[in-house]
Amino acid sequence: MKTILNPQKKDWSKILQRPTKTVDDIEKTVNQIFDDVKRNGDKSVNKYTKLFDGVSTENSLVSKEEIDEAISLVSEELKQAIIVAQKNITAFHLAQKTEKVFIETAKGVECWQEKRPIQKVGLYIPGGTAPLFSTVLMLAIPAQIAGCKEIVLCSPPNKEGKIHPAILFAANLCGVTKIIKVGGIQAVAGLTFGTKNIPQVYKVFGPGNQFVTVAKQLATKYGVAIDMPAGPSELLIVADDSANASFVASDLLSQAEHGADSQVILVSTSKKLIEDVEIEINKQILDLPRVEIAQKAIANSKSIFVETNEIALELINEYGPEHFIVCTNNNDFYIDNIENAGSVFIGNYTPESAGDYASGTNHTLPTNGFSKAYSGVNLDSFMKSITFQKISKEGIQNIGESIEIMAAAEGLQAHKNAVTLRLNDLK
Repeated sequence: MKTILNPQKKDWSKILQRPTKTVDDIEKTVNQIFDDVKRNGDKSVNKYTKLFDGVSTENSLVSKEEIDEAISLVSEELKQAIIVAQKNITAFHLAQKTEKVFIETAKGVECWQEKRPIQKVGLYIPGGTAPLFSTVLMLAIPAQIAGCKEIVLCSPPNKEGKIHPAILFAANLCGVTKIIKVGGIQAVAGLTFGTKNIPQVYKVFGPGNQFVTVAKQLATKYGVAIDMPAGPSELLIVADDSANASFVASDLLSQAEHGADSQVILVSTSKKLIEDVEIEINKQILDLPRVEIAQKAIANSKSIFVETNEIALELINEYGPEHFIVCTNNNDFYIDNIENAGSVFIGNYTPESAGDYASGTNHTLPTNGFSKAYSGVNLDSFMKSITFQKISKEGIQNIGESIEIMAAAEGLQAHKNAVTLRLNDLK
């Protein structure tokens, strides 16, 4: 990690730049694949699966037999761990349910809001270098609680043309209605346009690499909503001398091992802690199976020393981290004043891994600074709020004149007439 001491504010944006390609670099490829899938459906999807994943999948739909086989291959130990996570994630997302909001805004004017599930949702689950079966829980559980009728899961196949058994176990456990062995840009395109094997959906969820991120953004041009433009994983830790350097290093490495384009940042008011964490990183990284990936990510990462908590907080809000760990003598200062973060982890014994797997919060979070405007996935992500209103004779008499005046002022005579006719009928 590169250490930076007391950077000037004018240099923050450069220092905090993410190690990602620009959209222009990959948008041409994404557009080409989208056009191909739109025209040729499953034929094109299979072509790109063979090209990118090195496997032919003429029938990309996962069968019940494949699910049953996968369930038998998952160890009882892992099954029980997944069930523990399912229980906690379910509890947290069930608690997010809200009642109907009702108010009489004026005498005889009743307005209310009710939530309805999005009927068809697509869940993208990365397979690649790490099969993220935990993401199945994070997306399928709130979708099921919300009451989505169709929950379609897409995940890239391995060289044997299969999806990781734990992904299939989690999908079956959480009520996924259809599982498709397709990943990458072609999966998002399939969910956008619909093919014989891949149902068209109304909203696409899930993390992915930069190609998947751009594909999701392109899907919105065709009327398909997305959860957020989530890309490579990132973590920012703010820590001082009260933090445990080995814990801090382990958290930084836990995100660095996601991918070479992941980014981790340490912000500290202690030069000694920065030095101690550097030593721990160099020690711990050698024991990781994914050491080469972690080393590439660490090379893109930074330790930043600042003089005060106030400067640290301003810098962190400017960055807008996906994951934000707070380990300081004044945690409440950061908790009370953080404005831009996807998910916050507090204290020495709250590793980011807990949120990734089993504490109950959702790990599908905004990256690339999008936490300044986006929330992480939650129960409302799978629902729509519909407003209703019912106006009585007394009600239209109470607000009718105001509507007439406003409509006339905007030059919309038909709007005014719609009220005038009703008011005249009541005279």
